[in-house]
Amino acid sequence: MLSEAQAIDMLSLQASMNAKVDPDWVQARYPYLRAVAIEGAEAIEHHGWKWWKKQHKDQAQLQMELIDIWHFILSEILLRNEARDQTPLEDLRTALGEANETSCIRLDGQTFLIAELDLVRKLELLIALAVVRRVDLSLFSAIMVDCGLDWTELYRQYIGKNVLNMFRQDHGYKLGRYQKVWGGREDNEHLVDIIHRLDASASSFKEQVYLDLAAAYPKD
Repeated sequence: MLSEAQAIDMLSLQASMNAKVDPDWVQARYPYLRAVAIEGAEAIEHHGWKWWKKQHKDQAQLQMELIDIWHFILSEILLRNEARDQTPLEDLRTALGEANETSCIRLDGQTFLIAELDLVRKLELLIALAVVRRVDLSLFSAIMVDCGLDWTELYRQYIGKNVLNMFRQDHGYKLGRYQKVWGGREDNEHLVDIIHRLDASASSFKEQVYLDLAAAYPKD
């Protein structure tokens, strides 16, 4: 489970990222759970679901989609609490505590036993909950396990993706000038390579991820 320090760190980083995108993000009240639904669909694509063709599950990209989803879940928790001091942390603590105790989810008159669902069905349920504006960390935790993630690894990858998001903004993402694909690969794929060759426990991890992205990114 997340330590309190990790939870505080991620909430702080997420609030900073949201403010970089839009200083008035709290007042703007962006639909973060809509983004969860879209990212959930992208995760299903990385898993593969088409029964009429051969597909391969891309575990690394599946994990990265979960990290994106976690960004938006944190944003929703911050927004619901107006990003005020300790209240988002308390809300996150409560949700994480409930995640350990919940084994089923009720939606639209049906009961879904989380343990009986395969990964794609879990992702479909995550999307459905996001559409009706619900956050359920018991389901998210189960999806993490299916994708080979624990909370420590989620924290490590979250830091990496947060740096990428900052890098994108610094290089014109919001203005449409950012190149998301270079060398025939998406920046997410470059990030996966970078964070797996660096020491995530190093105090300079965050800074080194940014430097490696800058070194790989096409020069003007």
